[in-house]
Amino acid sequence: MSIFSGDSRSTWADAFIAGIPYAVASGMKVTELGKGTVSLYQPARDTWTGDSELQMIHTGCLSVLADTACGLAVGAAMDTPEPIATLDLRMDYLRPAMANTELVCKAECYRLSRSIGFVRGQVFQIGQDEPVATVNATFMRATANTRRKDMAAAAPAGADAKAALTPTQAAASLSSPASIEPSPVFISQRADVPESLALPPGRSPYVDFLDIHQQMQIDAGPIFRLPFKRELIGNPVLPALHGGVLAGFGETAMILHLTNTNPAIKGVPRGIDFAIAYMRSAKPADTFVQGTTVRQGNRVALVQVSIWQDDPQRPVAQARGHCLMPRDEG
Repeated sequence: MSIFSGDSRSTWADAFIAGIPYAVASGMKVTELGKGTVSLYQPARDTWTGDSELQMIHTGCLSVLADTACGLAVGAAMDTPEPIATLDLRMDYLRPAMANTELVCKAECYRLSRSIGFVRGQVFQIGQDEPVATVNATFMRATANTRRKDMAAAAPAGADAKAALTPTQAAASLSSPASIEPSPVFISQRADVPESLALPPGRSPYVDFLDIHQQMQIDAGPIFRLPFKRELIGNPVLPALHGGVLAGFGETAMILHLTNTNPAIKGVPRGIDFAIAYMRSAKPADTFVQGTTVRQGNRVALVQVSIWQDDPQRPVAQARGHCLMPRDEG
């Protein structure tokens, strides 16, 4: 039996967005909603610029918007809301998204089984007929939805567990948001390692927003650190970092890995596609990533990244993607 009417589904969707710190910080808003379909709007901001010289939106911003929209589509496909978690997400970047433009992701849950939701969607720049990216994602249903008692304990499978609350429960959770602080038990094991900003300030406003630091240069390539801040939370109930933020961090590390391991290249590699698989929820703590070049040709490179928190041997997610290498005009 469905508890959703048209009005209650809209109330739930608005509460869903309002309960996600990252979505609130980015100004996301549901503009259309149906049974298993959603259009999610994100306003233009200079913060989303990935390259100040080329004036392009960082592809990680598209991933966060797409992941959020896909989660909404799964929730909107259900007769009774329940917790869900992103299992995997794949982005294909069809053309560059120009900076300081509004975005909308249109997502559809086209198959909802007893255990899994399957979603596809497209990301558009407002006013443009052709999409800048496509997304395909899968979500696990009926995941854990209780607040962590011990931050050092093993987390349940599925990195971006989203609480699909009833409209009444969602509204109540907004009136008394839980405090989200990093666990003192879960302090970075590499906190004493010398590090620097991954890029000079202003080079990439999105990298500045994430405050990514580069820790060490070793044979396999540098390690990058994403400091925890509340705006990166995707599930305030567990709590857990937003799965789209992990994707954006992984995509950033993929590009930075190529520029660090290819110092002779002129320009910045550009993402062609990106696929991420989530293994466990990411706690409210500093997060690390390291990349490996799987294959590099004259025009295209394939990079794999591993994302972890307390233990490199227990990654919270793993991802890989193809990048278009800058042309040598010389």
